[in-house]
Order: sequence, then structure tokens, then C-alpha cells
Amino acid sequence: MPELPEVETIARGVNRCVRGDCIVQAWFGKRPQTFKTPPSRQAKGLAGCTILAVHRTGKHIVFELGAEASATGATAPRDDGNENQVTAPDAQWIVHLGMTGRLLVATPDAPVAPHTHARLDLASGNELRFVDPRRFGRLEFRNLRSRGEAAFEAPGAEPLTIGARAFAELFRQRRLPIKAALLNQSLLAGVGNIYADESLFQAGIRPRRRSNRLNAAELERLRLALCQILTHAIRLGGSSVSDYVDAEGERGFFQLEHCVYQRTGEPCRRCQTPIRRIELAGRGTHYCPTCQR
Repeated sequence: MPELPEVETIARGVNRCVRGDCIVQAWFGKRPQTFKTPPSRQAKGLAGCTILAVHRTGKHIVFELGAEASATGATAPRDDGNENQVTAPDAQWIVHLGMTGRLLVATPDAPVAPHTHARLDLASGNELRFVDPRRFGRLEFRNLRSRGEAAFEAPGAEPLTIGARAFAELFRQRRLPIKAALLNQSLLAGVGNIYADESLFQAGIRPRRRSNRLNAAELERLRLALCQILTHAIRLGGSSVSDYVDAEGERGFFQLEHCVYQRTGEPCRRCQTPIRRIELAGRGTHYCPTCQR
């Protein structure tokens, strides 16, 4: 499943390609898909909207949409490079990639990949395609203005910006193994298996340690490690360990720097001890028995 760095990479790439563009029409396939909003309502709501901005919230990609230009008398905003200046949106289109979902910006003549479940035709002539072989992804449309629906918010805290005190409070009273707690999206939004394993390795903490047994210094070490790992992974375009590609079909490179994830039996990059794999909270978990205590 794409995690925070992969979702961030895709959101940034899509934003570069479609920000300021207008959605002419939206097509949705008829095969079963976990749409959170009926496809007919999504298609009707999306048609004519201007894409004000695209960004990541947790593991979700959020499209901030302006009302139809002809209905408001507005024109599509120019992309002046300042992504912080966004008109208040009238609606949102929210994409969760699930296990194998992809968002691709393509020209109309580009071959349509199998398992393409949604396609947005844009005024620029490009298409935005949602591809999802395993169909665990979710698509949702929220009308913020005329229906008064609430704007989307992630259930947990943002790992890249959370402060030391707030981070410690998340785990201080929890008896869960720290690896399981890191994967809890209601605590931290966006952290998944890869980056939990890598951050615990960098912090020198074993994944089975109880969250409430970690002292303040260990929790701060973990917070800093998590932020550093996630930031570096974003810089490298994420981890392409399965079929993940960015919005332009390019693979990431962070998998080349994994220290423990999917390196079972290989020597630790620090101490040469073979990396171990265990099952924890139903997930394969990798760690170094020497470097992590």
C-alpha cells in the first residue's frame, strides 16, 4: 500500500500537472469499486470544476475544487508557483489509493491501462486516470458549499509536523507494541509498514517494545527518526517495492536505501547481524536484533 512518501510524491506530481485546469467531464467504470460517493454523483459534481490545488492529507490525495467557471463568472486560477495561495474551495475530490491504486496524468492517445476505473477529461487536453488492479481504493466527492459537507481531515496527527510533547502523548498511555501503535492511523496519519520499520531501526527501538515503556528520550528519538526518514523518502520519490509509480509513471528510489524492510537474512548495514522478520499486528516486521533494543 502506498504510504505517506508515495502519496505525497503522487499528490505533488498531480498538482504540478493539473493545478488550474478545468474538468470537462468524468467517466467511471462499471466494475465493482469501493466508491464512497456513487459514481453518478461524482461525475455530476466534478464536471465543470476547476482544480485549485492537489495535496496530501494522511494517506489521502485531496483535490480542492472551484465551482464551474461559467456559473460563477470566475476564470481558472493561474499557476504562479505559489501553492499556498488557494481560493476557498467549493468542493473536494478525495482519493485513497488502497493497495495498488495509481493516479496518472496522460494524453488522450496514451494506452489506457487495464483496471482503469475513473478518467477525468481536462480542458488542457490531458486526462487524469485512476488505475486500481485490486480495487481497494476509494473515491469520494464532497460538496462543501451547496450541501455544506465538512472538509476532509485525516483521523490522526501529521507525522512531519507533530511536536515532541504531542508525539509523546500519543503513546505514553498505550500498551500496544510500538510498531502496532505507529501503524494506527487514528494516532499518526500516513505511516505504514515500510516507514515504521525503517524509523524504528534508525531510532534503535525494537518493534515489540510496549509504547508505554518507552521513555521521553526514546520517543523523541523516534519522532526525529520518523520525520527524517519520511522527508528523505519523499525527496527520493518514495519506495517502489511493488507496482508503485508516481503521477508520470516513474518509480521511486528509496527502496535502494532500506536498512531493514524486506531484507530478511541480509546483513545489517551497521553491524552485519542478519535482519530478522517477525509477524506483529498481522504485518511482516523487520528489525536488527543487535542495533535495536
